[in-house]
Amino acid sequence: MSNPIAKIPNFMNHQPVDTTTAAKFLPMVSVVVPIYNAEADLPALIACLSSQTYPKDRVEYLLVDNNSSDRTLTLLQDAAANSPIKISALSENQIQSSYAARNTGIRAAIGEIIAFTDADCHPQPYWLESLIQPFVNSEVVIVAGEIAALPGNSLLEQYAEIQEILSQKHTLAHPFCAYGQTANLAIRRTALEKVGLFRPYLTTGGDADICWRILQQNLGRLEFAPQATVQHRHRSTLKELASQWRRYGRSNRYLHELHGIELMPEITPQECGYRLIRWILKEVPKNAVKAIAGKATLVDLLNTPISVFVIQARVAGQKNAKLPENAKIIAWL
Repeated sequence: MSNPIAKIPNFMNHQPVDTTTAAKFLPMVSVVVPIYNAEADLPALIACLSSQTYPKDRVEYLLVDNNSSDRTLTLLQDAAANSPIKISALSENQIQSSYAARNTGIRAAIGEIIAFTDADCHPQPYWLESLIQPFVNSEVVIVAGEIAALPGNSLLEQYAEIQEILSQKHTLAHPFCAYGQTANLAIRRTALEKVGLFRPYLTTGGDADICWRILQQNLGRLEFAPQATVQHRHRSTLKELASQWRRYGRSNRYLHELHGIELMPEITPQECGYRLIRWILKEVPKNAVKAIAGKATLVDLLNTPISVFVIQARVAGQKNAKLPENAKIIAWL
């Protein structure tokens, strides 16, 4: 399938915002956060939302419980009753999917801009203010902010931070078309009215899908707001890391079936063997010398085997996935 968006010029050209005009630009914003079994994350999330510099009377926070089995919903209801910011505690119990939960939030939203983040993210104080500014230009319909790492002590967290695994620079440079991850994304409501909401039965890849559907219809362009930062905790165990990369592989497969993107090539046992032998014979001695001199870390020493591990997990996820028929359904306002 040919790429219907690739030839559209300047859909993301980072044009500067006129600060005088932007200072007067205060649209009503609805922040939607899907939440599942996140009672441990909620205090930090609500503290971050309460610290936003965007005017409190111009933003609402729609926190959507997705059938949690812990105390998430109770804590959300308490926050809605006692927080100094406008919080609405919503529920999506029919479909177990973060995209279905986001759709529930969108349908309840009153803002002309819908912003998204996740329960395990820490939006920085200027996050929302910076994320909204590019919308002062009427041609901008999607804005993606940056996703940085929360400080982590484990080897795998340090590896992910060095590789900037969650950074939007990877999705903004996607060979098919740029998109922003829903951990830090904002979309004009008018665009959602025209192309529909998230695919509620999709379990991964929905952020790329909704951005591409908007861009395919030439409704406007995507802008990157690097100062709009959220911090996200990286995976700290091999099990969590493998699950994350298998999900990325499933996303590849689903987006291949929905949009015709190229699949990631499989890595052969011979290639894995070559990389590991090269690592043992060349990289380990070189990095060991650097480590003695204080110029390399354990992450540098183990970078190649960890990279082979995550590539294999992604390929396995892609190989074993098949898009469910109901995942093609698009929800509407």
